[in-house]
Parts: sequence; C-alpha cells; structure tokens
Amino acid sequence: MNSLSFTLSLAIAGIAMFMAWSYINAKESEYVKRYGNMQPVVIAKEDIKALDVIDDSKLQIITVPKKFVMSGHINNIEEIVNTIAAVSILKGEQITKPRITQPGVRTGLAPEIAPGKRAYSIQTNASQSVSKLIKPGNRVDVHSMISYIPGQYDKQKVKTILQGVRVLSTGLKVTNQLPLAIQERDNDLRKINLTKYTDYNTITLELEPDEVQKLIFLVNSGFKLYLSLRNTNDTSLGRVPATELFDVLGEDAIEAKRYYQKKNGKTNR
Repeated sequence: MNSLSFTLSLAIAGIAMFMAWSYINAKESEYVKRYGNMQPVVIAKEDIKALDVIDDSKLQIITVPKKFVMSGHINNIEEIVNTIAAVSILKGEQITKPRITQPGVRTGLAPEIAPGKRAYSIQTNASQSVSKLIKPGNRVDVHSMISYIPGQYDKQKVKTILQGVRVLSTGLKVTNQLPLAIQERDNDLRKINLTKYTDYNTITLELEPDEVQKLIFLVNSGFKLYLSLRNTNDTSLGRVPATELFDVLGEDAIEAKRYYQKKNGKTNR
C-alpha cells in the first residue's frame, strides 16, 4: 500500500512538473513571439558626461528582447573603448553609434565650412553671447552699436549687421566634432580633460567673404559685436530698422530732440 502511495505521489509530482514546464515554455514562446529573442547590448555602467572618454570600466553587456534593442546599438565593448561620448549618457542606457564619436581625419574646422563660405572668429563674453549658451550648430544674428560722432548719443544707432549666421565653433569645440586640439594629441585619450573645451572666449561664424570684411571693419574701428540666438531651423531674413536713442525714449523723444537741437543751435520752425 505504501509502495502504491509513493508511486502515485511520484506520478502526481511528475504531472505537476510537466504542467508547470509546459506553462512556462508556452509563456516563453509567447514572449519571444511578441518581443523577439534576447540579444546582447552594451549599456552604460555609470553616468557618462558629454565629451567623457569611454573605457571598459564604464560599460557592461546585458541581454534584452529584440523589440527593445535600439537602432545603432553596440554589442561588443571592445568596439567602443577609447571613443568619446558625443552627448550625456545615463546609467543603464544603451550605447548607440550616434551617441559616440572619435578623433579622425574629419576632426577639425575646415571640413565643416560650406564651399564658398569663410570662417571668422570674434572675441566674446557672456553679455555679448547669450550668457555663453550658444553652441556649435546654432544660428545667430550679429548686431553692433554704431556711432557716427563719438560721445554724441543722438548720433548712435544699434544695427543688425548679419542674420541667420551659422555658428561653426565655440572656442575649440567644432560643430558635431571633437575639439580641434585633439588632432594634435597622440597620448592616452583618458588623460585628456575634454570638458574644459565647453568654456570659450571666441565664437567662429560661417560667413560670406564680404561679411567677413564688414566684421573686420567694425572690430578694428572699435565697435563691439553682439550675438542674439535664434531657432536653429529659422533661416528667415528680413529688414530690421536700426534703433536710435529716440526710438528707445518713446514718448520722451520729442523732449530729447528739442534738447539736442537747442544744444546744437537749431530751433524748430
């Protein structure tokens, strides 16, 4: 009797295990059908800042269903060791090819300049460049305070000199590329602090040859240049009237004009 009970227990346990295995196998097949087979991908083991050098200590491989594999994914850590993060990558995010870059023959400024255009750099500070929030690839307008007679405010005007100009670089950081200085460095990339290139005192613009001449004339005549930021996709051009003192004064402009006329020996008729 005990032998029969033991046999029945084994049979019931076997049936239960088979049913559990069948259920798990069916669910696994369902998930594979819905999400795809598991595939290896490289993810960030820690937060990686933009322009950080990527080494194997910052990476790990995990497997995810095919449906969740990102386009341009990497499945081999060695493939991206000593590359550079083009953007910030958070811990756990997949490393993809558009998010990394590396020094090469295209690193530098010259390949970024459109044929027929010229690159020209201007000195700038926070008040002249939107608190230094301008980045390579942005578009800006260039303005200047122009004075016909130094020291005479009624003879000064703020003029929009250029519109929709593309920014090629800020300091040594070039559009969609690594800093220019990287071309000349052949030591271990991990020893190079690339984040220092995010600060700058110059901005390089892509200009027509005659536009370069205009800016050179203004700069060497002692006039400051100011940049205003526009939407990257905004390439519209339009006439912007110059602004003079009387435009700023508004309703007080009449009084100011009378003062300047009296000062210059002129009277209204």
